Amino acid sequence: MEKQYASIKDYGYRDFTKLNKIYSIIKKLLVILIVLGLYLSIIVIAIQSLNESRNLSSFTRLSFQWYLNIVREQELMNAIKNTFLVSSIATVLATFLGTFFAIGLYALSKKSRVLWMLLNNVPILNADIVTGFSLMLMFRLLMVVFPNIFGLFTLVMAHLFFTMPFVILSVMPKLKETDPNLMDAALDLGIKPYKALIKVVIPAIKAGIFSGMLLALTMSIDDFVISYFNTGSGFDNLSIWIYAVIGRRNLTPSVYAFSTLLTLFTMIGLLTYQFLQRQKKGKNNEKNSTSSVSSQS
Repeated sequence: MEKQYASIKDYGYRDFTKLNKIYSIIKKLLVILIVLGLYLSIIVIAIQSLNESRNLSSFTRLSFQWYLNIVREQELMNAIKNTFLVSSIATVLATFLGTFFAIGLYALSKKSRVLWMLLNNVPILNADIVTGFSLMLMFRLLMVVFPNIFGLFTLVMAHLFFTMPFVILSVMPKLKETDPNLMDAALDLGIKPYKALIKVVIPAIKAGIFSGMLLALTMSIDDFVISYFNTGSGFDNLSIWIYAVIGRRNLTPSVYAFSTLLTLFTMIGLLTYQFLQRQKKGKNNEKNSTSSVSSQS
């Protein structure tokens, strides 16, 4: 009589090799669709910036005329200058105030810190239209004393209001990574409090400060709703100017060229930062390995 052996299928095994291949293909397709959804608009704008024709529905010939035309468009250049002026001032103020505000919050007790962080998150979670409209009402109350308040000042203050919380959120995790006795140790060594902040605490959290600064700058350049409610007559940033020009149906393709340049500079800046961070990390690893070898010898 032939001996019977149980197969692995008798124990409930199922071969999912084909299904796994199908799942792998589906995952790759989903990744491609997500990447296209995120970057397709940027690619379309880049292509249109090289289109000689103003008509979006037809590509006539490859040309760089719209890049050269950026400096010739006076209204566009004014909007770009206003955008970078407001964003630069707001980012510097937000980075400076947000960093020291975060250091002050970190020095509080845990209960007080949680309460203040909750208040800090309100401008982030609040709808932009509510934030912009409420700030506009507040500035309108000041018009009794300052009739010409709307313009550069109101835009900078509005941008400072909603960008500073992002700096605080970026700095706080870095502060939690540092030794809680770092400030006390510096003071015990005879350093004055403000020097201890500048020479000891801030270098330890500079990565968080830099991240918060980049985030604040990006949010400020990108903003439209809050800027729209708090701008003054004749002082428009790029987003407000584009909105007004689209309404008149005479948007110049130079805007596409500037948007493409801004995207390229942003990508180059991020790649350079990542490269420098890797170089620094590699040097630190080499130093650590060298010190460990010398200590063992």
